[in-house]
Amino acid sequence: MDIQKINRRHFVETDLYYRVSMGLSSKLLKYENGIFHLEVTLGRKWDKNYNATAAEVSHCWKSNHPELTHAIGCKIFIIDLKSGEDKTVLIQAGINPGYDAFKGILFRKNYLN
Repeated sequence: MDIQKINRRHFVETDLYYRVSMGLSSKLLKYENGIFHLEVTLGRKWDKNYNATAAEVSHCWKSNHPELTHAIGCKIFIIDLKSGEDKTVLIQAGINPGYDAFKGILFRKNYLN
């Protein structure tokens, strides 16, 4: 699976809309054992809580990318730019400022049985 190719396609098809209109961006970090990992950056315009964000973004990725349709879950790593001015500067410099939250989504409830 070519992660960079999927990220480029996501950026052009979906991420630009979310970035400009809602202040949210996301990128695929890796896919292994049926779980894909996303890094989500929340801007000032985004007003949903972390749980709602995780659900929306993970289902968006799963439904828009055929490579991820068979995934059983998603791990989301959230960077919240509203929590500090320093984070924006670090991200622009290409430095990961650390994550504010970690969330997980299982796409089917019966996986826990």
